Amino acid sequence: MFPILAERLAERVDAVVGVDTHTDTHTAAVLTAVGTVLAEITVPATDDGAAVLLAWAGRQTAVLGTGRRAWALDGARCHGVGLLRVLRAAGEYVLEAPKPAAGRCRRGGKSDALDAAHAARGVLAADHVASPRTDGDREALRLLHVCRRHYSDTRTATINLFKSVILTADDDLRTQMRGLSTLRQVQHATTLTTTTSGSGLDRLRRTHLATLAEQIQTLDRLLKANLTEIRTLVDKLCPTLLDQPGIGPVTAAIALTAWSHPGRFRNEAAFASLAGVSPVPASSGRITRHRLNRGGDRTLNAALHTIAKTRQRCHQPTKDYINRRTTEGRTPAEITRSLKRYIARQIWRTLEATT
Repeated sequence: MFPILAERLAERVDAVVGVDTHTDTHTAAVLTAVGTVLAEITVPATDDGAAVLLAWAGRQTAVLGTGRRAWALDGARCHGVGLLRVLRAAGEYVLEAPKPAAGRCRRGGKSDALDAAHAARGVLAADHVASPRTDGDREALRLLHVCRRHYSDTRTATINLFKSVILTADDDLRTQMRGLSTLRQVQHATTLTTTTSGSGLDRLRRTHLATLAEQIQTLDRLLKANLTEIRTLVDKLCPTLLDQPGIGPVTAAIALTAWSHPGRFRNEAAFASLAGVSPVPASSGRITRHRLNRGGDRTLNAALHTIAKTRQRCHQPTKDYINRRTTEGRTPAEITRSLKRYIARQIWRTLEATT
């Protein structure tokens, strides 16, 4: 593995293998350090295809001198995850291909081979290169989090439907549900029984209310078990993260998933940039200020926002900071931006030191 240094990638390798990954095939292009295409190949998206690609790249780069090479994968953690695992097991230097600017890669046409060359040229031109995230517990946390979001979104949609069915119910059922909390309404709906005296519509409504209530309770159990698994993994990977004010198991899991492994980020500023909390200059004339960053990983950004808002309510040092910055003339949005930047620094240092 090559160290992450300040100089560009072209100064550290003789060639870059760009790969455009797909479900069935992977197309690769070998480029010299100055961006000249040497050869192209398409292989099946299987372990055997990855072995063929690895051997082919070795032959192509061996004629360039030391044979030092880097891989630029487009879709490293989706269609290219199998190839990524093979390359890492072989000790190859693997990078994420940066997303091209809108429209730039289409000006010269569109094909898999051209996309592979664009991936390689993207990492050659980048000031800082990024390595793909790891598997193992980090991937387990990512899976738990995406499932949790699905359970939460589904529960919200189911409750909304449950409430709408009650809203249009008969007066007797609406009277039974009136004044009850959502939890009590769900519990009561599971006890509803169909009666022969009611109309077909009433029987149908009660049947489906009971079904929706059972679904909500099932989702509640799934969310509870999911939170327990997330907390267990966070305690295993970085228990000190949960000791920080305002950080819970879910926000800690998001931070761990984005951070991935030691050395992935060259410094705390790079982590803040990924989180979309790095300050963006917005000065003009005599006014010197920074604005909110609307780029980066928005899931991580939302997690930092949740932590910041929690600290604003419950953390006295944060309250004191807000009062001081307010007297200096800062707006609430500017104060929140600064808080999120400080939180990103604190999380990065905690992860690098204790994970």
